[in-house]
Amino acid sequence: MPTTANNNDQVCALCPRDCRVRRGAGEDGYCRTGSDLYIASICLHRGEEPPVSGETGICNVFFAHCNLQCIYCQNYQISSNKSQAQEFRMNLPDVIERIEDVLNRGARGVGFVSPSHYVPAMREIISELKAHRRDQTFVFNTSAYDRVETIQELEDEISLYLPDLKYQDRALAEEYSGAADYPFIAGEALKEIFRQKGADLIINPDGTIRSGMIIRHLVLPGAVENSKECLRFIAEKLSPDIHISLMAQYHPPPRVRNHPVLGRTLLKEEYSQVVDEMHRLGFHRGWVQELESHHSYLPDFDQNGVFDND
Repeated sequence: MPTTANNNDQVCALCPRDCRVRRGAGEDGYCRTGSDLYIASICLHRGEEPPVSGETGICNVFFAHCNLQCIYCQNYQISSNKSQAQEFRMNLPDVIERIEDVLNRGARGVGFVSPSHYVPAMREIISELKAHRRDQTFVFNTSAYDRVETIQELEDEISLYLPDLKYQDRALAEEYSGAADYPFIAGEALKEIFRQKGADLIINPDGTIRSGMIIRHLVLPGAVENSKECLRFIAEKLSPDIHISLMAQYHPPPRVRNHPVLGRTLLKEEYSQVVDEMHRLGFHRGWVQELESHHSYLPDFDQNGVFDND
């Protein structure tokens, strides 16, 4: 059973890194975070898929650091495990107060972004919000590099799963994210999410999602075959009835601007090939993006709004 360090004696096996360090005793595992709350931003965000954000947006809680280290991550300001997590440390009452403030501005749900290495803390936040009688949609916005056992524990707490499926190519997963086992790990996690939620979305009267799953896939430059294989996995191992968010918004962050492949945005013909495969496989629910969207989703965690459209 996955555990994390809430005291000095417990070891962390929350995510597939299986570090087995005592985070409560100050030992550093892969994510280089302790057992406290390290949150980089709590903000109103309107840039998610339309039924996730709704007209009023969602309260996104961005956890610091990540159990994947994708070299092209758009959230590099907060996701790099080389940075000091201590600057993001918060206590639970302050976290709840800031979430409540965003919810009081009209946000319909609470999204936990990169929560895989913070699941006990996330569950504590959910429990506290429920104690405040907040009837919210709780969103698990994850890379899908998650243990099946962890996902199983969330069945009664998470309303909407918003997982990525980044790779079916092991070599690409290792080169870009340091996780050659990502295709298998994410595949098993998605199967468990599908078991819990199925392909249908339960919709609130205002058009926002009450419960379900949406799988995101970011098409990367030079990786058309990987994208096609990801779609084939979903269609063949899960269902073509699943809602897919096929993203064209890739924009090279500073770390890879001189990279021979990742140093450019997506080509029209690359995205078109993946969209054509999506249709060929029978997907009929979800969203595609305009190729120019790479200008629209650039976060800046040094500003209050994080995203320009917020």
